[in-house]
Amino acid sequence: MRIDLTDTTASDINKALVSARRALGTPTVGRVLTLLVVTDEEDAYDALRAAGASAREHPARILLVIRRTSRSPHRRAHARLDAEVRVGADDAGAGEIVVLRLYGEVGKHADSVVLPLLLPDVPVVAWWPYGAPKNPAADPLGALARRRITDAYASENPVAFLAGLRRSYTPGDTDLAWTRLTLWRSTLAAALDQVPGPVRSATVESEADNPSAELLARWLGVRLGVEVERVVTGGPVITAVRLGTAAGELSVERPDGPLASLALPGRPPRPLALQVRALPELLSEELRRLDPDEAYAEALHAEAGADATS
Repeated sequence: MRIDLTDTTASDINKALVSARRALGTPTVGRVLTLLVVTDEEDAYDALRAAGASAREHPARILLVIRRTSRSPHRRAHARLDAEVRVGADDAGAGEIVVLRLYGEVGKHADSVVLPLLLPDVPVVAWWPYGAPKNPAADPLGALARRRITDAYASENPVAFLAGLRRSYTPGDTDLAWTRLTLWRSTLAAALDQVPGPVRSATVESEADNPSAELLARWLGVRLGVEVERVVTGGPVITAVRLGTAAGELSVERPDGPLASLALPGRPPRPLALQVRALPELLSEELRRLDPDEAYAEALHAEAGADATS
């Protein structure tokens, strides 16, 4: 069911949600969280698809906040709130979706619009697919959330964006550049369990200015106690990690595609699955945990590794 509301209020939106649930025969609310998605019109479609897919695993009320900027000064002075309520729709998954379009001055007070729409007694997660604030926890919408998800990969200068996140870090912050490393981290940890002796050197190879590679280099440096060299390649994304040990070199190479090659010292290389995961999968992973990610904080605050040219 979809209900369009023009020049509306948060109270009318809540009434529409209750009416839609009753019409569908589901008067109770069985949601585990409120997912607050803050984006613009250009990225709204992809963000909503990812949020809806994640709601199949984590039933949620999804509040999509879009600030609309009018070109005309006259229209910018006119404050208006339009909304679209979706309950039981295919893209809502097991949850509810409310698309909020804020015009004029009301866009400066988005937190006042969102606050009455938050589900009671469930955690709030805020996600900025693009255009995240410099300090997510200090942002009026971010202050409503227990977890705050950004994406350095979507910024114009990803490494500089990470530096800003480092300065403003608050427990509960995380970034999808870190989430993209889950398979790499688990693969490297499992491989190191099979190699005796300490690691003496480490190299991360990736495309230029890749924030995931930057975080991976910092994480390896902290955990292994070595300086990690950065090598720029043609990509895509991270292409290889090489660890020098007393027994020889351990390497994981993924030049392209979903398959990588793992080579342990004294053993022939073998293929393993190491695909680049889609946005819905990344978001679903982040929604599985609502406590502060200490490993991310550790990597974010570590020193950057040494750079090298390709």
